[in-house]
Amino acid sequence: MMVLRSLLLFALAAVAEIGGAWLVWQGWREQRGVLWIAAGIIALGAYGFVATFQPDPNFGRILAAYGGVFVAGSLAWGMVVDGFRPDRWDYLGAAVCLIGVAVIMYAPRG
Repeated sequence: MMVLRSLLLFALAAVAEIGGAWLVWQGWREQRGVLWIAAGIIALGAYGFVATFQPDPNFGRILAAYGGVFVAGSLAWGMVVDGFRPDRWDYLGAAVCLIGVAVIMYAPRG
C-alpha cells in the first residue's frame, strides 16, 4: 500500500511539474499570454507540496528518485500533448531511469 501511495504521488508530482513547465512554455514561447504563465507557476508551486507527502522522510532520496519519474513523464507528456514520437533510445533511457527510481525508493533497507 505504501509503494502504491508513493507511485501515485510521483505521478501527481509529474503532472504538476511537467504540466506547469508546459504552461509556462506555452505562455511565453507560444505567446499564449500571462494567464498561461500564471497557471504554470501555480502548478509548479503545487508540485513542491506534493513531494512533501511522500512516505520516505529523506528529501534528497525523494528528489533523486523523482528525477527518473520526470524523465519518463516528460517523454510521455510530449507524446500525449505535443505529438512527440520517442525513438528506441528515448524508451531505453526512460526505462533505465525508472529502474533507478525503483532502486532508490523501494530497495530493502535495514
